Amino acid sequence: MKKLFPSAAEALKGVVKDGQLMAVGGFGLCGIPEALIEALRDSQVKNLTVISNNAGVDDFGLGKLLQTRQIKKMISSYVGENKEFERQYLAGELELDFTPQGTLAEKLRAGGAGIPAFFTKTGVGTQVADGKELREFDGETYVMERSLVPDVSLVKAHTADKSGNLRFNLTARNFNPAAAMAGKICIVEVEKVVEIGELAPDDIHLPGIYVHRIVLNANPEKRIEKRTLTEKPAVKAGA
Repeated sequence: MKKLFPSAAEALKGVVKDGQLMAVGGFGLCGIPEALIEALRDSQVKNLTVISNNAGVDDFGLGKLLQTRQIKKMISSYVGENKEFERQYLAGELELDFTPQGTLAEKLRAGGAGIPAFFTKTGVGTQVADGKELREFDGETYVMERSLVPDVSLVKAHTADKSGNLRFNLTARNFNPAAAMAGKICIVEVEKVVEIGELAPDDIHLPGIYVHRIVLNANPEKRIEKRTLTEKPAVKAGA
């Protein structure tokens, strides 16, 4: 199977549809599939339920899909820096399943592992546990959480070989492997494509069996979410 597609739009063609459950990798603006998100916006699909740690910022990342009202519901752990995300939710225009960050990661990991549900102590005694099954193990109360199996996962990696084996770059790995494993169809955006065999086996973070389509974006913008600068102290004359 040829997995490499000539553009993000072509990689999405025939896969994305209205009303899908979709996972998008990234943490803030780190490790987000920029080109795939833009192509998703341009596809004009709507009524999406999107699983992602957060929704980027107002004019970048998933924030672009909030601007175009293509997302009807977010499953996230953080609203954070996105004012439009906050505004839509408080105005009742956007549904939100607020999920603790570790639970969100495990929901995706479990979904990719074929585990339909699991028990966790996180959220017990809070609104997170409302309406969910509680069970006692070894004298402690746990809440049952259902795993997530998205129709489509959009992820970002640094390097792929033509079989879809992936290598991620440092913290840009974040939610991407779990999102990739959970999706029924996984589309990955990479900065570099190499021949099969060029990645050392120990350098592969995710095997290609999880990857269905690959698109090359060699020069992503990689915008910084919040730039902080430290001023150098003034140097005294004669020092």
